[in-house]
Amino acid sequence: MKKFMVMVLCIGLASVAQQKLYAQAPQQSKARNTGDNMRKPLLGGWGFDLGGMDQSVQPGDDFFRYANGKWYDQAVIAPDRTGTGSFIDLDIQSEQQVQAILKELDARQNQLNPDEAQIRNLYRSYVDVAQLESLGLQPIQADLKSIADLKSLDDVARCFGMVGMDAGSLFNMYIGINDKNPEAYAVFIAQSGLGLPDRDYYLIDEKGIVAAREAYQKYIAQVLELGEIAEAISKAEAIFKLETEIAKIHWARAERRDADKMYNPLAVADLQKLAPEFPWATYLASSGITFQEPKDQQIIIGEKSAFPQLAKLFSTTPVEVWRDYLTFHYLSNHAAYLPQRFDDANFAFYGKVLGGQNEQLAREKRGVRFLSGMIGEGVGKLYVERHFSPEAKTKAQELVSNLLKVYHQRIETADWMSAETRQKALDKLGHFTVKIGYPDQWRDYSIFEVVADDLLGNAARGEQFEWHRRLARLHSPVDRSEWGMSPQTVNAYYEPTLNEIVFPAAILQPPFFDPYADDAVNYGGIGAVIGHEISHGFDDQGSKYNAQGVLANWWTPDDRKNFDQRTNGLVEQYSTYSPLEGMYVNGQLTLGENIADLAGVTVAFAAYQLSRQSQPAVVLDGFTGEQRFFLGFAQVWRYKVHDEVKRQRVLTDPHSPPQFRVNGSIRNVDGWYEAMKVNNDNKLYLTPDNRVKLW
Repeated sequence: MKKFMVMVLCIGLASVAQQKLYAQAPQQSKARNTGDNMRKPLLGGWGFDLGGMDQSVQPGDDFFRYANGKWYDQAVIAPDRTGTGSFIDLDIQSEQQVQAILKELDARQNQLNPDEAQIRNLYRSYVDVAQLESLGLQPIQADLKSIADLKSLDDVARCFGMVGMDAGSLFNMYIGINDKNPEAYAVFIAQSGLGLPDRDYYLIDEKGIVAAREAYQKYIAQVLELGEIAEAISKAEAIFKLETEIAKIHWARAERRDADKMYNPLAVADLQKLAPEFPWATYLASSGITFQEPKDQQIIIGEKSAFPQLAKLFSTTPVEVWRDYLTFHYLSNHAAYLPQRFDDANFAFYGKVLGGQNEQLAREKRGVRFLSGMIGEGVGKLYVERHFSPEAKTKAQELVSNLLKVYHQRIETADWMSAETRQKALDKLGHFTVKIGYPDQWRDYSIFEVVADDLLGNAARGEQFEWHRRLARLHSPVDRSEWGMSPQTVNAYYEPTLNEIVFPAAILQPPFFDPYADDAVNYGGIGAVIGHEISHGFDDQGSKYNAQGVLANWWTPDDRKNFDQRTNGLVEQYSTYSPLEGMYVNGQLTLGENIADLAGVTVAFAAYQLSRQSQPAVVLDGFTGEQRFFLGFAQVWRYKVHDEVKRQRVLTDPHSPPQFRVNGSIRNVDGWYEAMKVNNDNKLYLTPDNRVKLW
């Protein structure tokens, strides 16, 4: 996935003309009084779960708990999940819907078209555990032998680049859109090489991290033993030592967010000069990278200062250590495609130790995820035929259009921005591409060979299919119709090089969007989600890309300085939030998402107010329209996870923990103070001068 594509779990906004959308569905105030034959919202009487509130908490002290406290206290995390909440509920719903489709394909297995048969066979290969047990280690013998036969560092680099091997690598190579020439694709290379989630897992001495490190070393040895590799314990020690040295060289995640620092185009010859101790030509050739013209021989590398050090570490590490490293990562990465003992060991570490998950997710459910990773749009085509109507897509398109209009008004009235920068911001907004529900043209998977009884081969061929699909168009114009997510994905994103916002079908459902819910709740839900994604075009990194998607500064120096001063206030605020004792949110790592959260809820609230055309909203169950808006926003962020997940996400996730996405955003919104009667006696209170104002 492209490094600057912002994958968000929930974001949004709404707008004035949204009343056109709701004119096609019964208004909540009417639906509650016109009889049982009317459609009702999924949650509560008007789209919000009143029973989940904890009204013993002052909204100005902890709004997340005020809106969700009883739900949080009573919520039970299923033993096969790492958490529960709005997103996970929709994930489960999407998962069940896809499972139903697969059962339908099974029921008519002799009457399937080629696309349906491909999907069914791929799924059957994953869930047929009896076949995996009967095959044992036989399917991987050739790959293990090829690793064992590596004789030189050139051989190791060649293995790093082999598509479909998936044995780990010191570097991550991918083909994406050129940030400074978004009409063309480019080859990107970034740091890689770790088996733990992040460099900090090797370097920080927090008790949970230390425990994870110790468990990881045991896991390495266990996997080698399962693979019948001799001297597993001593080899595991060497592998962990090597990864620790890699981690010391890696850039921190917050630094890797910087689009300018991560864009370093180099001719292949210059890359060889920068990091001469790594055989770049061998590595590139192994992946099939060729260039038609000398002028095209350019690679865009990420963490530039790390590359010479990684190359030196590569050259000074004995080949036998690299062989053991590749053997372990090959076995670990393929655990789900091997006999149960490998899968169990992998889950015991990555699921239990790192995720706090008590039980492995059923094989059938994981098979749905496998399908989405391998052939996502093939499944997505069947999904939208059953679960996303053309009418729903039209309504969502109208909603987004209306929200963009409100954002336009907010940019026009931003008093901190000069006329010159404002005009360019409006130009960028005017060039936004909006994708809703599903692609206009489905991906063709016909050349991806799927064999019903060859899971390992299917996985390798699937990786090769995707790589060669991208490789074949390396020198072709960019396909702007392409999607980075499948329709059944509960998520949304903004892609800066395409200047586009994308909302898959699966997220356009309650509690984010319910056509039979109160307008205020929908504005606080899907409205804030849409606003969040729009706002990524103007966050600390997205704002570095212009209307055409080019990484190029379009701000005046004073406007950029003013913007940075304002957003630094968010860094300071969020850096004080602690989800676990001794661990704090990284305000710099999460800055882009925090900006988008704040801007999204701010613009959504303005849109909700405008939509009423100066008419007061009815009071429902004692709550005003403004109060229901903020309750709807908080409800979207219902989320409860194990401490192990909190720890991992604090270190690796550019999103703040959900309770701080709620409390951290609304305490900067003036309208929240008035709606919830918050004053300077409340814990979340910020003086007007200390509230961060953007749009």
